[in-house]
Amino acid sequence: MNKFTRKAQGGQVFIILALSLVVLVGALGLAVDSGLGYLIKARLNAAVDAAAVAGARAVVHGDNEAEQRQQAETAARNFFAANYPAGYLGSTAGITGTQVEFNSPARGQITVKVQAHANTAVSFMRVFGFNTLDIEATAHTTRRDIDMAFVMDTSSSLVPVAAEIRQHAATFMSGFSSSTDRMSLIHFSNGAEVDEPIRTGPMRGFDKRRIVQQIAGLQFKGATNSVEGLWHARQQLNRVTAPDRSSLRVIVLFSDGTPNSLASVFKFQPWANCTASGVISTTDDVLMREAPRGLWDQDRTQELVGGGCGQNRNLASILTPNALPDWYNAHGINDREFPIVGGGPRLVQNDTSTPERAFVNINHAARNMVEALAARARAEGIHVFTLGLGPLLQQAIGPELSSDDTGENIMKCMANTPDALPRCRAAGADQPVGVYCHARTADDLQPCFANMRAEILRITR
Repeated sequence: MNKFTRKAQGGQVFIILALSLVVLVGALGLAVDSGLGYLIKARLNAAVDAAAVAGARAVVHGDNEAEQRQQAETAARNFFAANYPAGYLGSTAGITGTQVEFNSPARGQITVKVQAHANTAVSFMRVFGFNTLDIEATAHTTRRDIDMAFVMDTSSSLVPVAAEIRQHAATFMSGFSSSTDRMSLIHFSNGAEVDEPIRTGPMRGFDKRRIVQQIAGLQFKGATNSVEGLWHARQQLNRVTAPDRSSLRVIVLFSDGTPNSLASVFKFQPWANCTASGVISTTDDVLMREAPRGLWDQDRTQELVGGGCGQNRNLASILTPNALPDWYNAHGINDREFPIVGGGPRLVQNDTSTPERAFVNINHAARNMVEALAARARAEGIHVFTLGLGPLLQQAIGPELSSDDTGENIMKCMANTPDALPRCRAAGADQPVGVYCHARTADDLQPCFANMRAEILRITR
């Protein structure tokens, strides 16, 4: 081999080595810059997901689509910025578009779509002529429609915290979409009143300002007829026929006590000249066992039924000794949906011959009825949420003084929570699971209402 051949071979080695170095640098650059891009892409995806969810949550604020779109866009920007730190791994990023689509009123859905872009300077890949790495991400969240009946206890025991209740209840209702959600407002004490009927047919939305005004005007007085409040809530939701119903149907019931009143067509002495349906109320105190009071108008919170029926404290004098009907028939004399006598789980007899027996049977019937009404609503696909206020809910009051029969356990049973009594969980095994929140004091109302709203909106996505 001559010296020229050796020089030629040496030159080829240098060429091959140079080409190999280019390939190696390119491979290293691809690995480094791709890894960097992967980290940025993951962060960008998380930020855009958070922005879309935040936009879907915020879209309920505002009285029209323009205001709701602005709220969604602002929330999306803020949450994107909070989840994508400025200069993350040397990149720059931002939202390139937020689209809020209001679907047809018959569907009642709002879709929030967020698009974002990030870029960063590359290192080794400059060898191949690339100066920046551009990354895009898109996320969308659909906020489905809600039909909700909000049921508020306005009994006299809540007078000391009435202002706080009005404030937090109004804030709670303001957190839903006035254009796509349907809302009904009901309040109860001796009887129950529907303050805001739910919209029926394909029309959606509700008058948010009017509901807030109605809550502000609520007065607190009387007994705790949760049964009538819950009956109206179910009836309001079922007024919307199946083709027009929202994807989520909810009852939210707020109360500070156990039910102690019952409406029906009771049996009166012939000379009393009373055949109307109405409400009999009792005390919660097992030591007092006062005679039943009434007859209250079931569709008014504070009015007695007129004529010989409106005796209030003297009601026992005109009742027959077996005044309770076999069936709950307050809204139809021939209704046979909910048994009163023998209905269970608490023993109920029609015996009202003494104040003590009337106290026991009416209290038992009222407690049975709220559980039965809630169970029937859940069987129809309705989620039940309950919010309780005050320490008395955790104490044994009423006929049995049983730790299992507290107001809190009744409200858990109504909501079908995972920690409800075993008999309630067994009965509701295939039914929607709701939420119970206990506000021990008025200071706990705001987080409880916020939790309720968050859980309801979580189900809609």
